[in-house]
Amino acid sequence: MLDTGLTAEHDYHALNAMLNLYDDEGRIQFDADRRAAREYFLQHVNRNTVFFHSLNEKLRYLVDEGYYEPQVLDQYDRAFLHEIWDAAYAAKFRFPTFLGAFKYYTSYTLKTRDGHRYLERYEDRVVMNALALARGDTGLALELITEILEGRFQPATPTFLNAGKCARGEFVSCFLLRLEDNMESIGRGINSALQLSKRGGGVALMLTNIREHGAPIKGIENQSSGVIPVMKLLEDSFSYANQLGARQGAGAVYLNAHHPDILRFLDTKRENADEKIRIKTLSLGVVIPDVTFQLAKRGEDMYLFSPHDVEKVYGCAFSEISVTEKYAEMVDDPRIRKTKINARAFFQTLAEIQFESGYPYIMFEDTVNAANPIAGRIAMSNLCSEILQVNEASEFNDDLSYARMGTDISCNLGSMNIARAMDGGDLGASVTTAVRALNAVSEMSAIDSVPSIRRGNDEGHAIGLGQMNLHGFLARERIHYGSPEGIDFTNIYFCTVLYHALRASNALARERGRAFKGFERSKYADGSFFADYVDRDWLPETETVRALFERMGVAIPSRAEWAELRDAVMRDGIYNRNLQAVPPTGSISYINYATSSIHPITAKIEVRKEGKIGRVYYPAPYMTNDNLEFYRDAYEIGPKAIIDTYAAATRHVDQGLSLTLFFPADASTRDINRAQIHAWKKGIKTIYYIRLRQQALEGTEVQGCVSCTL
Repeated sequence: MLDTGLTAEHDYHALNAMLNLYDDEGRIQFDADRRAAREYFLQHVNRNTVFFHSLNEKLRYLVDEGYYEPQVLDQYDRAFLHEIWDAAYAAKFRFPTFLGAFKYYTSYTLKTRDGHRYLERYEDRVVMNALALARGDTGLALELITEILEGRFQPATPTFLNAGKCARGEFVSCFLLRLEDNMESIGRGINSALQLSKRGGGVALMLTNIREHGAPIKGIENQSSGVIPVMKLLEDSFSYANQLGARQGAGAVYLNAHHPDILRFLDTKRENADEKIRIKTLSLGVVIPDVTFQLAKRGEDMYLFSPHDVEKVYGCAFSEISVTEKYAEMVDDPRIRKTKINARAFFQTLAEIQFESGYPYIMFEDTVNAANPIAGRIAMSNLCSEILQVNEASEFNDDLSYARMGTDISCNLGSMNIARAMDGGDLGASVTTAVRALNAVSEMSAIDSVPSIRRGNDEGHAIGLGQMNLHGFLARERIHYGSPEGIDFTNIYFCTVLYHALRASNALARERGRAFKGFERSKYADGSFFADYVDRDWLPETETVRALFERMGVAIPSRAEWAELRDAVMRDGIYNRNLQAVPPTGSISYINYATSSIHPITAKIEVRKEGKIGRVYYPAPYMTNDNLEFYRDAYEIGPKAIIDTYAAATRHVDQGLSLTLFFPADASTRDINRAQIHAWKKGIKTIYYIRLRQQALEGTEVQGCVSCTL
């Protein structure tokens, strides 16, 4: 029976809350949180976990009762199952924080169908992930449990949650779909969004190709309703597909800045927007080409072009056109309908909306495509703005069957813990294991309900290896986030990860006997991708970082090793069309005792509201009372240092990084505009949310409260 005693719950909850109160000597009580984690197990987890006398009894029960997929276990003999479970429990894993343990048992572990009792420990979930992703390869399975239990690699939530379970969703994190300028594509896109939301993924859709409000249809003027009604239909669809009541479906839409509906699009997020157009839950993203910044710099107007006319003139969709390259040509072409707005006023509006809502996300179109190693154009991103891949349009018959199937995008994600990966000493081995795990997610994913998603995945095997705990690692090593040493480390670390990721994918291509479809037209095939790495040495610029890599035994690839890898890739290819993407890690950061993604902490002691338990406190990883100065939060650090850090990583990441910008409470829209321009100049590919520190209410500060006074 589930323990619901208020006294027991109060014990570990009260201990965790002591994190937010100084002791008598004015010090943060970190030990109270460690005690809270132990008490949580003693008072709650142990009492509410189903006991089995042996592994055989446990597995027999979980298979017979329909909890575990027998196919996963049947790939291994019984002796190996005992070996891997023994190895997992021998590691003696312990959650170092209360929130980590609470998150795991609340959100991930297998429970009885009434939700009252636990059927797995953390070690069981790790083993089932390893067995499922290794697909019968005992060596890889053992490597995976080691990497996960020691915290070097963590599968994304959909994979970690679902692997090995009978009643499960997909392993895939999110999806990207194109919409074309016809009712068939829109109708099929809405259906696809429903199908994908039902399976647990966030969905982003590109609206750039849809004709604007008032555009003609079949030659009759003022007939098109534009993009807003499509957005309303999508928002309602995501609300309906609520994933068994667990959460509402999540969606995002992207629109090019030079689409005539761009201001209407932005207005949907205004606080005072009319309810007829207001978009409450759908996320917005704007695709901005270089020419938009250039026009604003010169104080000129920017023209907005009818997608329908652009398609008629150029014979391809608006999203396939480089607005920067064709801008003057389209301005001068009388066949293309156009309107104009002031470019600086556009950026002012953008900042106003971000100031109010945090939206829209921004994708810098030309930066993204200049860095893209794959043939084709990238015209959108995803729900978290880190996926940047090429997709191809589909064509539909009147009955919505495919006249020509294009390719859409799925995100197969997992992240490395930078601190633990550096501690491990063999970064190459950790990256290789992670790439093989993510490749398994790709190969095991078959989204038949949306064939264009399946085709894109089957042909590209794209993955997104992410990173987390940059700030935690830097602070532990007494390096300030955003300092020259911090940026130097970020640069060399991501360069090294890229080398090993390419090397791992090259090995997969040799084993499979083929590269991803379209490899021969990529920058990998002609060797041009490697020019930056074989023409110079990538070595630390600061003595601190050089000594750090030496002390931790992490080898940095030499120019000769890069040249050797280039030759191997040109000869044998790589198996995964895309390799890296850095998402905004959330729950997996807590269970890994990591800072989220590669951005700074938002507070030394983070305060979260967790269901019925209320406020829960999470200490920044590796923080002690002696190193607090290295834990300045993101609002103190400011956007410039964050952008500079992300820019150092971006140059080595083939896709994107979820970059949230943080501003003090007194920031203005002008400050947001400055940050956008700085990000564009530094080669940033996307901007995720804009966050402003909330002003504390007068009279509400509690003396001695850590989260209030730090």
